[in-house]
Amino acid sequence: MTKYLLRLYITGNSIRSQRAIANLFRICREELSDQYKVEIIDVLEQPHLAEAEKILVTPTLIKQLPPPLQRLIGDLSNKDKVLLGLDMILKDKKKIKEP
Repeated sequence: MTKYLLRLYITGNSIRSQRAIANLFRICREELSDQYKVEIIDVLEQPHLAEAEKILVTPTLIKQLPPPLQRLIGDLSNKDKVLLGLDMILKDKKKIKEP
């Protein structure tokens, strides 16, 4: 089973941070079943981690595993964009009809 390791960098308990956390967990529950681990990193509490990853904007989601490492910035409200941007597989893949 493929396991996803996702790190979400946020800034404090802002509305944008809360929205990103809620959206990420919703997407993971709906699309990744039990194949994920999420780490929430508050850049105010752990600035050295944000600096090491060169995080300039929050929220930023980093898919650590499986490779390749990918980043997505924003509140993660568009599920399709998140799945596509992080190269994740949709549970219910839509078949594209050939012309």
